[in-house]
Amino acid sequence: MRIVRCDKNPIVTPGLFAWRKATVFNPAAIVHEGKFYLFERAAGSLRPWLCHIGLLASDDGVRFSHVVDKPVFTPEMMGWPQGSVQDPRVVKLDDTFYMVYAVRPYAIHVGQRPGFDIKEYYPELKDGTVSNRTRSAIAVSKDLVHWEHLDFCTPEAVDDRDVILFPEKIGGRYALLRRPQGGVYTGKPPSIYISYSTDLKDWSEPELLAAPKFKWEGAKIGGSTPPIRTESGWLFLYHGVDKDVVYRVGAMLLDPDDPRKVLARTRIAIMEPTDDYERVGSPYIGNVVFPCGAVVNDGILHIYYGCCDYTIGLATVPVVELVEFLLMGGNEE
Repeated sequence: MRIVRCDKNPIVTPGLFAWRKATVFNPAAIVHEGKFYLFERAAGSLRPWLCHIGLLASDDGVRFSHVVDKPVFTPEMMGWPQGSVQDPRVVKLDDTFYMVYAVRPYAIHVGQRPGFDIKEYYPELKDGTVSNRTRSAIAVSKDLVHWEHLDFCTPEAVDDRDVILFPEKIGGRYALLRRPQGGVYTGKPPSIYISYSTDLKDWSEPELLAAPKFKWEGAKIGGSTPPIRTESGWLFLYHGVDKDVVYRVGAMLLDPDDPRKVLARTRIAIMEPTDDYERVGSPYIGNVVFPCGAVVNDGILHIYYGCCDYTIGLATVPVVELVEFLLMGGNEE
């Protein structure tokens, strides 16, 4: 099983518009009416690192151009004008598109001096980072361009991101992957959990799905891409971080009727930073491959991933090969 990087990588880079001149990365992906769409996380500066969501389209999945020249989703649109919307994942259920995204009330400032206190920029933050926790929320659209904030899907008291909605209801309920930490999860390794809802607003208590298990994911794991239904189960990619803060990618198969059950899991990373654009990017972030979108076209899984919080790359693998690799044991560590 070999994942192939696109020879045009990185396929999306910063520039063109003021709101994306600093970084573009961690894109959601979806195929709709024969076209590939990417939802890029983009920022015009590092201080503040105020991120918006931009929309690009492509006929071949490689060469992308912007659908509109402004962001399609911003922190202002969900009520936090000084905030930052991050790491979207997009799915379609029936005739509606759903974007799950992470959000901070106040944008952080990247690469500040030692001892920097974010209250220097935001005096109203009485308790510093505590009231600037990351939450996750859902936005909805009928056309991929016009989005409306629906509701939060994680509690205010818990830092919860890497939240991903399944593209189908499971047993009549919406299903959500998540990665809570802090609060009642303090002292536990950041792991992948699952919750359910009947209305996209009230969610069941998170149930543990998978925790760090192997050396390459020893520090934490989190979901990466929306699950894809296959004959063998739900296929989805996740990321793992080791003690040296290197981000790698693994894969899991979940039971098609009860995704709380992990049927198979890769023992080794299927992607890790190898090329220069995956090892060096943002001035302060290195050694990161971070998918937020994966789509199937003609049997090929197209993996769209952020490279060092700076650019976007594409890698491909036949779905059948990845599933077979998982069912064979995902290789030995």
